[in-house]
Order: sequence, then C-alpha cells, then structure tokens
Amino acid sequence: MSEKEIQRRVGEMLELVNLRGYEKRTTNRLSGGQQQRVAIARALVNQPKILLLDEPLGALDLKLRKEMQIELRKIQQALELTFVYVTHDQEEALTMSDTVVVMNNGHIQQIGSPTDIYNEPVNAFVADFIGESNIINGSMPRDCLVEFCGKQFECVDKGFSPNETIDVVIRPEDIKVIPAAGAKLTGIVESVVFKGVHYEMIVDGVDHKWMIHSTKEEPVGSMIGMTFDPFDIHIMKKAKEEN
Repeated sequence: MSEKEIQRRVGEMLELVNLRGYEKRTTNRLSGGQQQRVAIARALVNQPKILLLDEPLGALDLKLRKEMQIELRKIQQALELTFVYVTHDQEEALTMSDTVVVMNNGHIQQIGSPTDIYNEPVNAFVADFIGESNIINGSMPRDCLVEFCGKQFECVDKGFSPNETIDVVIRPEDIKVIPAAGAKLTGIVESVVFKGVHYEMIVDGVDHKWMIHSTKEEPVGSMIGMTFDPFDIHIMKKAKEEN
C-alpha cells in the first residue's frame, strides 16, 4: 500500500480504539488495557470479515476486563464484523455475545441467545456451567407436575413420559425465603457469604444442599422455608451415558 493509505488506515484504527495521540509511543510504555487495544487494532487494520478472539482479555485485571468488554462490543457494532469470541468466563460470554455456543469436550451442548442459555439450559452441564444452579434429581408424574425432595410442585414443562426421571434446575436467585412453618421445603442455614449485591447462603435441606441468593441475610443455624414459582423450575432430560 502507499504510505498515504497506510497512514490513513493506522489513523482510523487508533481513533477506533481510542489511542489517537499515542502514535509515537512504544508498546512497553502503554498500560495493559492500551496494549490490548493495540493488538485489536493490528487485527482489524487488515479489514477481516471474521475475527477470531481467543481469550483476548484473560491477562487483564477485572476492572480492565470489564472496560475492554464494553470497548470490544462498541468496535464490533461500529464495524459490523462477525467476532468469534472464545472464553471460559461465563459472565463474559453472556455479556459479549449475540449468540452463545456452549461446548463440552469438543461437543456442542447448546446454541442460543444469552437469555435462552441462562433461562432455558438444555441439560445439567449447561445449567451448571452458565451461572450458579441447584440441580436436583426428580421425576415427572405427569405434565406440569414435578416431584423432588419428596414433594410435588407445579411447573410449566410438558412432553415427558409418566414418572420419567429428570434433572430439576432452580437458580439461586429464584428461591424465596419464607417462614419454615407450613413451607414445603425447609432447611438449616449452614453458611452466609456477603457478595456485594446479595448474600449467598448454603442451606442444608433433607435431601439437598441449597444455594440461595438473597438481599436479606438469614442467621447461620436458623431454620428457614423455601419456595419458588412454577416457571422458575426448569426440567431437563437426563443426559445419556456415552459409550
């Protein structure tokens, strides 16, 4: 390319990654986030149709990683390019993506929007990998009725054989704490950890140790009741054993 074209493209890329004015600096005089922007600019300057990013933010600290996630989304949308983004960070996958592909040992488990992947996982692996989950063994006596922990609950799932063995997934944030008296499910609070926006409680029930996220702290050693809405109960077929 001509020198003029090179200068034009370099200027465009520096503008895109917010590094205008840093043209004469060597990379060892840049911060970690700035160095990451240089790497992105180098990849984009050749105008690819698809860009593969393999753990691009793994070496950055949490604050920088959050900032670069926003920057990368802006760049991707501005250039209207397809980014194939590889990450083991579940939160990053949900934040960055229009479409998420969850893989396990080289096999695709589920493809869908971040909302679908989180709210409607197809199996226990996806449910456990994407976010925290309570996964309990259960059965389906009939459509829209599930049994686990010795109790029956209304749900919204259909299409299972009578009394088919299934996995039940309930997200920690979907469990409501209620008085133990009269509750279908009860347990004793084993531990409480403050996570900033919520308390994470481990509750020892009769047949399962529950994880609950709540904005209200319950004392360790106290007996509590637990409840949830029918649409918060996710029913999944048991994974088939591979030969």
